[in-house]
Amino acid sequence: MNLLSVLLALFPVLVVLVLLLWKRMAADTAGLIGWAAAMLVAWLYFQTPLQVALTASLAGVLASLPITLMVATSILQVTLMLETGAIARVVALVKSVAPKDQVVQIMIVNIGFGTLLAALGATPVSILPPIMLALGYSSFIAIALPAIGYDALTTYALLGIPVVVFANFVGRPVDEVGWVFARYMPVISSCIALGMLWIVGGWSMLRRGLLPALLSGLTAGFIAIGMNAIGMVTLTGVAAGLGVILVMLLYLLVTRKPLWDKSVQNESDQQAVARISFWRAISPWLILTGFAVIVNAPFLPFFDLTFTTWAMPVEVIPGAPEKVRLFWQAYFWILVSVVLSLPFLKTTRTQWNMSVQKWIKRAPRPMLASAVFFAIAYIINHSGKGLDWTLANPQNNMVVVLADASTALFGQAYPLIAPFLGLLGGFVSGSETSSIAMFTALHLSIAEKIGAFGLVIAAASGIGGGLASVISPAKLQNAAASIDRIGEEAGVLRVTFVISLIITAVAAILTLLWA
Repeated sequence: MNLLSVLLALFPVLVVLVLLLWKRMAADTAGLIGWAAAMLVAWLYFQTPLQVALTASLAGVLASLPITLMVATSILQVTLMLETGAIARVVALVKSVAPKDQVVQIMIVNIGFGTLLAALGATPVSILPPIMLALGYSSFIAIALPAIGYDALTTYALLGIPVVVFANFVGRPVDEVGWVFARYMPVISSCIALGMLWIVGGWSMLRRGLLPALLSGLTAGFIAIGMNAIGMVTLTGVAAGLGVILVMLLYLLVTRKPLWDKSVQNESDQQAVARISFWRAISPWLILTGFAVIVNAPFLPFFDLTFTTWAMPVEVIPGAPEKVRLFWQAYFWILVSVVLSLPFLKTTRTQWNMSVQKWIKRAPRPMLASAVFFAIAYIINHSGKGLDWTLANPQNNMVVVLADASTALFGQAYPLIAPFLGLLGGFVSGSETSSIAMFTALHLSIAEKIGAFGLVIAAASGIGGGLASVISPAKLQNAAASIDRIGEEAGVLRVTFVISLIITAVAAILTLLWA
């Protein structure tokens, strides 16, 4: 094993990690520097022509479009809903639910609504902390719980974009790879629910809330399995979020506790209720969900039309076309839902102009962060290839070098390591999707060498990347900023870091058993 080759293959990731932890640099800026490092290492050490490295970067940016444009359109949607008072109306409703049962309230708000919001392209860490604070929770809990609540099902966020990207990387249909992720969900989502209770009240809260926590986690997990079975993987987050809310409401009915109390609403909540009806407020999400069902339902002709017939392949790397699938992608339908919801939200010209202005300020940097980590991944994956895009010397490929080193170091125990690499990737990039892009090729290569099930190992890494949401500096800071508590995220990170390691270890044990 050539130690220098291993260190240089890891160099781009290490650069980003150091910049994030030591310099506390923004993810997009750190990503750009990491991309420059990947270019230099691939060119100067791994003998990759600059033309190949640049073309691979472009292919990575193209491959990132499902997540990059999803980020852009979802920011536009949420900004418009904020400007028109729609989000304030949703907040007023959520605050009124389950006022007499703290555990159920935590499950409904952070797992139910959190998963639902993430699935529809909204941002739980921006929307839910003010609700938690208004419900009487400390700022620490208001930051931590929204960041961890939807983590188990991050794979199905943004209408399933992470699992779709994973399917593209492994070259398998979405419904074929969906079950690999789904089988983890009952255990991981239950661990998330229990972890939330531990954050709030330690062992006493765990004992008091064990049943509703397990009901929530298992409901979300088995819905994920069921949605895969019926071929509706991309709507898993929507169904799981709604399922958790419904099961918790049924639990309240069975235990004869109140479902609703409007007295907790303050004056601004009452004004939001008077300004717009709830159904008008959520019209963008209703329209989006409707179109998502239409283009994904296996019993309708539109999935085959938009996914296969209108695949729109664009060939940047010879022989490896990227399929754009514009009319199937979630970002297209988010944009459609924004336009169609304008009359329902009674959007004024001023509100629209203000939404666009704020979107122009907010969207570019998250978009850049998404794209640049895909570019890094593609440079790593195609390093060492010549102008004819063949790999003459495998030792010039960074994936091969890392795979050989990992095989020599960990051997048959590698499945235990993969989820932690995903956690690292999610921490570095701030995104499960980017973590999938960075490490999937490596996992598949190592799995082949040790005779393990590559899909399970790669999927476990993706789940680790999703669990990184609760330790992502950008997401925790986002949550803190939404309640004007910038600086408190550091204290939250110290607690959530341990929880994320424990749950990732659970995923690692399952991976070792299944791989």
